[in-house]
Amino acid sequence: MGMTLPRFGVWAPVHGSRAAHHDPDEPDDASWARNRALVLEAEALGYDSVLVAQHTVNPYDDTRDQLETWTATAALAALTRRIELIAAIKPGLFHPAVLAKMALQIEHISEGRFALNLVNAWNATEFEAAGLPFPDHDDRYAYGREWIALVSRLMQGERVSHEGRHFRVSDLQLRPADPYRTRPRIYLGGESEPARALVADHGDVWFINGQPLDAVRRLIADASARPRHLPPLRFGLSAFVIARETDAEAEAEHARLLALAAEDAGMREASRTRVDPQVVMIRTMARARAVGTNGGTAAGLVGSYATVAERIAAFGAAGIELFMLQFQPFEAEMRRFAEQVRSLLG
Repeated sequence: MGMTLPRFGVWAPVHGSRAAHHDPDEPDDASWARNRALVLEAEALGYDSVLVAQHTVNPYDDTRDQLETWTATAALAALTRRIELIAAIKPGLFHPAVLAKMALQIEHISEGRFALNLVNAWNATEFEAAGLPFPDHDDRYAYGREWIALVSRLMQGERVSHEGRHFRVSDLQLRPADPYRTRPRIYLGGESEPARALVADHGDVWFINGQPLDAVRRLIADASARPRHLPPLRFGLSAFVIARETDAEAEAEHARLLALAAEDAGMREASRTRVDPQVVMIRTMARARAVGTNGGTAAGLVGSYATVAERIAAFGAAGIELFMLQFQPFEAEMRRFAEQVRSLLG
């Protein structure tokens, strides 16, 4: 299709289903056993990355299970051989010196395949229930900016002294340093103005929530025009895929999942009461008729195998290099995509 083959990743099912929690074909299973098996299969199928999102409690229903991100990622680092491991991190949960040390250790275990995804948090309840501060949106980004600047320097093996608004570090250096590259890759999400500024200053990859192609083009143009001291920014996109033999079959499956997701209305309404309304992702998703998290099917990867491949190619031409994908039922649809869609892009 005249394009460089993009990278494809999967979202680990850290809190179970990604689209609908009452699907008879999809176990609402967030266990370590399932996540381990799914990531190992994704690697065997040729997927390039896995994103392990971070929540201390299930964001939809705190009586349901939730995988712990950093311990699970460390274990996956020892079990896998090729796939990139991206662990999400909310800065308010870990001091930057502690987190940088953990990141360097997983980088060593994985032999240079580790990345972190900075998320400045949207679920107030998990912080408030633990007695942790949850500042306003822009204050969280100011905190995250100081936090990631320290983490980045520490991961590079620098000897750091710093006194700022939030942190004080005195003559600190972490060893062993990263023997594989300068430091692990940093993914940044968020689409507010503070998020975009932070991406330009500290991110290696901007992780964009699923949305139509024209919106993604505008976001990429905005980010690409900003001054930057790091190498050129790269771009990833979250998307929920529904691919079938025909467009009609895919649309029928989308309708089925939308109907099932409607059964989760009470759960999702309760979840929205715990969300910071200033988060751009939440407002964007509220306007979309979509299933899946982080934009889900709003990216438009719903259709025949050829249709989905063509839309991926269009996003690739716009600058998206990594597609972080969700499916339901996850394992079966992950296999379908690898077998039926990826081959059309080669």
